[in-house]
Amino acid sequence: MHEPPPAIRQRRLLAVGASPVTAFFLRPVAIAAVAALFMAYAGAFGSQAAPLPMRLAYWLTTMVLASLIGTAVFVPAYARGWLERRPAAVIGGLSLVMAAPITVLVWFMSSRFLPQQASSDPRFLPAYFPPVLLVSVLMTGINFMAAERAAARRSQTHAAPAGSAPAKFLERIPLRLRSAELHAVQAEDHYLRLYTSKGSDLILMRLADAVAELEGIEGAQTHRSWWVAKAAVQGARRGDGRAVLTLVGGIEAPVSRSYAGPLRDAGWF
Repeated sequence: MHEPPPAIRQRRLLAVGASPVTAFFLRPVAIAAVAALFMAYAGAFGSQAAPLPMRLAYWLTTMVLASLIGTAVFVPAYARGWLERRPAAVIGGLSLVMAAPITVLVWFMSSRFLPQQASSDPRFLPAYFPPVLLVSVLMTGINFMAAERAAARRSQTHAAPAGSAPAKFLERIPLRLRSAELHAVQAEDHYLRLYTSKGSDLILMRLADAVAELEGIEGAQTHRSWWVAKAAVQGARRGDGRAVLTLVGGIEAPVSRSYAGPLRDAGWF
């Protein structure tokens, strides 16, 4: 089995491990509940004939249970970085996988909550698959975007209050660069390249661990392979559909789509 590149794997495992309950249970359930309220109110997929209280009970129960099935399929793929490399194809594939058990769930719940509109005859199961697949694609895409934005926000580091101890990461900088200002950190295989006001050097470390130790310096991860100090940013431009930050010394740090929104909200550009 091929594993994802270290830069992707370390970021994904950090995202999954940072807050597993909130990120991969409560958030999908909350998103499913909001979608259920909308579908109940709209009487989606032929449920409008049932009274509103029955529609609410049906959609909330079905969507929340479906979100648990979807989460069990989504989390392993997200943790391995598959969605970042080919999001559209992977979202389609995951939706196909989760749509099969969710189709059975929807058929069963429909026959119990909406007996006037749905049959308990298993021969009607195939008819449920297309709408279930459509909703699965939409919900998987929404959860992917929500997970990416949450991971991007967690990767931001903040300036320490006056008088606080310096960021732990600064102790790892080679002695010849110890008095320099840190501008950026770039992952290169199993190493990190440190860009400073006095030059660059390599250290052996994972970017995920570095970001945790960079707390105390105002900065952020801008890409799965880059962390940038905000004070080092001199400008931003767009090229080939993506943003690029220009840093002190002419260094250019890419900004991936996953991080662009939170960075924009934080006033980076």
